[in-house]
Amino acid sequence: MPKKKLVHFTENLSFPHLFQPKYHDLTPRFRMKSLWGEEFFHNQNPIILELGCGKGEYTVALGEKYPEMNFIGIDLKGSRLWRGCKTVAELGLKNVAFVRTQVNHLPYIFDRGEVSGIWITFPDPQPKRERKRLTAPLFMERYLQVLRKGGIIHLKTDDPDFFAYTLEVVKEMNLELLYSTTDLYHSGFEGDVLSTQTYYENIWLEKGRKICYLKILV
Repeated sequence: MPKKKLVHFTENLSFPHLFQPKYHDLTPRFRMKSLWGEEFFHNQNPIILELGCGKGEYTVALGEKYPEMNFIGIDLKGSRLWRGCKTVAELGLKNVAFVRTQVNHLPYIFDRGEVSGIWITFPDPQPKRERKRLTAPLFMERYLQVLRKGGIIHLKTDDPDFFAYTLEVVKEMNLELLYSTTDLYHSGFEGDVLSTQTYYENIWLEKGRKICYLKILV
């Protein structure tokens, strides 16, 4: 393992806002499940997740913009999470946390109705492995288990096939589609979906690729 990664993994252990549970820590009940507001954030503000958050650009940016809300980034790669954790520590943000885990473990980590919203930003489209897509029915069922009634799911992607697949899943699952576009930056839509961009989003935009976006009510 490169020395830089080792340094990052070691520093990750010092961040109080990074949780790295093992599978045996999640079952039968993860210690933070149903207690995020009370034990970590020390408030009952809405909790918003960013799935596959990478370096946590969305998580951190939204945390800065909305101190009256709580944000948690989820990713399996500790080396990526280090950057987000480091930024949160430097900024002194108290409403941001990260969890190093698989997305399909969400029901172990959050109680029913504990989450108010989910952002899925530029996930791997998994063209050859449908069941691995973060909007596959199995994953969507996981989200529904933790989202409160009236919760929102946001998706941004540069992959039109993945986007079309997700629209079909939304239809099949009888979810309410609030908004969708295959060209976000020429759609006239406004809000956080435009004001915050990930590292990869900037790359795709520079290459002239169109950004797809949808918003689902559960």
